[in-house]
Formats: sequence, C-alpha cells, structure tokens
Amino acid sequence: MNKFERGLLAKAKALHKTLVFPEAAFSTRTVNACKFLAKKKIAKVILIGDESALMLSHKRLDKCVIINPKTSVHKDELASELYELRKGKGLTMEEANRLILDPFYFSTMLLNKGLVDGIVAGAESPTATTLRPALQIIKAKEKGGLISSCFVMTGKNKMLGKNPAILLADCGVNISPTSEELAKICSSTIETSIKLGLNVPKVAFVSFSTLGSASGIEVEKVQKAVAIATEKHPDLIVEGEMQIDAAMVKSVAETKAPKSRLKGEANILIFPDLQSGNIAYKIMQRFGNLNAYGPIIQNLKKPVNDLSRGCTVEEIEIVAAITALQCDSKGEEKW
Repeated sequence: MNKFERGLLAKAKALHKTLVFPEAAFSTRTVNACKFLAKKKIAKVILIGDESALMLSHKRLDKCVIINPKTSVHKDELASELYELRKGKGLTMEEANRLILDPFYFSTMLLNKGLVDGIVAGAESPTATTLRPALQIIKAKEKGGLISSCFVMTGKNKMLGKNPAILLADCGVNISPTSEELAKICSSTIETSIKLGLNVPKVAFVSFSTLGSASGIEVEKVQKAVAIATEKHPDLIVEGEMQIDAAMVKSVAETKAPKSRLKGEANILIFPDLQSGNIAYKIMQRFGNLNAYGPIIQNLKKPVNDLSRGCTVEEIEIVAAITALQCDSKGEEKW
C-alpha cells in the first residue's frame, strides 16, 4: 500500500462514515475487507445477510453490524417507501415486498432513507446489479443529470510523474457519450479529484489526434467537448484533443504540443468513449502494474460504488475509503 492509499484510509477514518455491503452473505473477500475497516475504525460497517450464517462462516465480526432484510425492523417501512418511489413505473406493493428482500435493493433503500452513508458492492456481481437500484432510487444530483464513472489509478510507475494518482473517465458507464456528455464527465471527474485530495486537476481529453494533427467526426466530437469544458472551468488547465503520450510524457509534449499548459503532466484523462477508456485502464493495470480502483460512480445524490469482480481485499478497502470521501453528509445513527 502506497502513501496515497494510506492517505485515503486516514481521511476516511477521520470521517467514520457508515457503509453498507450487500454482498457479505456470499463474498468472503468483502467480509475480510469489512473486518479490517471495522477494526481500524475506518468506517462503521453494515453487513447484509443472515446473522447466524455469517457468524458461523466468519470469525471476529463483533465490530460489524449485521442486518437480515427478512427480519429487519425497517423492512416494511422500506418496502412501502420503495413502492411509493416506483409505483409510477408500474411497481406493485407485492413486488416491492419481494424486492426489499434483495440485498442490493435493501441496501439502496437504507441509503435513500439516510440510515447509511454509502454502498460498496460488485466483488461478486455485475455492474448492472449494483447500479440498477441506485439509478432507479438514488438518481443523479440534478434532474436529468449524467451518471458517469472514473477509475483511480495509482502505484509505482514513472508515467504518473509527480501525480500520486490519475483519474480515467468514463471507463465503466457511458458507451458513446456526446460532446456535451464528455464535458459533464469532465466536470464530475474534477469533483471526484478534489474530494480525493489529489493535486490541482489538470485535464486532458485524449484522442488519436493531438491539437488538430488528424481530422474527422471523432476528433471534432472531442474538440467540441474541450471547448465546452474549458468555458465551464476557466480557472483550470483543460486541454485537448490530445494523444495520451502528449498528455502524460513531458518530452513528447514538448514535441507534439509545445504550447500546451499541461506540459505532459495531466492527472485526469477523459476518453472519447467507453471502449477506449476501458481498454486503457486495463492495460495500465495489467501491463503498467498500476492499482485500479473503481469504477467510482459519479454524480449520484449519494455514493454507490462498484468493484471489479477480480478485486482484491485491499481494493475493496480502498474503494470503501473513496466512498466515504464522496459523502456529503453523515447518515443517522441507527445502529
């Protein structure tokens, strides 16, 4: 664990948010991460599952709170609230009573109610399973707002330069964003960067072209996004379109983009589409030996974060810390 990662845990500990983990009943990695988080008081931990089964399967859970949706005193109230929220979409009370027993829906309703501060899931489940309830219930901060994601990349690699970490977006949610959507993804990622306490955001919109070296509709889409983003963030360095080496390597920047204010020191990379972003983060992770945390979900009213199904226990711990740092307020003390 490097200095940046230890710093995330320390900042989360100072906040001591209440986080819920829907996969506790079927994810040993999740439970092991939760035991660490609870023992070190990095977060107040809520495990969703049958208490007897979890206690039999795992030792030292005394510092965690275990909630079984089937026996919870909140079950009926949360089911009724779920029905009210979704009846306009055709949800019946019978279906709400069934859905509230699902650990992901139960956790999301706890979050919506303010009984927890954030959700961490995805170690054993597809992204859609984690995000569907959040998109239906928590929703974006503003009506019609764009939900996006980023990956936090950190580790020992000279490409990071002076940056303790870099953020890559969107690598997990939006398949083919428009120019306007790319600009919104940029704004959300800047916000994430600030919440994580990273260096002053320096944004590069990456492409196969550097400042007009190529042309076409793909390049024009990125150029338009840059224009929108620079107008919205005039106080920050936001540049593009730019090839990734011009954005990240000082010597290349001097040749390809000598007038660039980034000078090869970008710490936020905005990709033109999900395909390129997802490929890039996995190459950085697997061949660049960087740690990848995410997808960190952006612009939700309350934080719900996904995990890679290949995640380690340590990765779950760090994503939990990031989730705590995304919180705007503390949930009610109910446990």
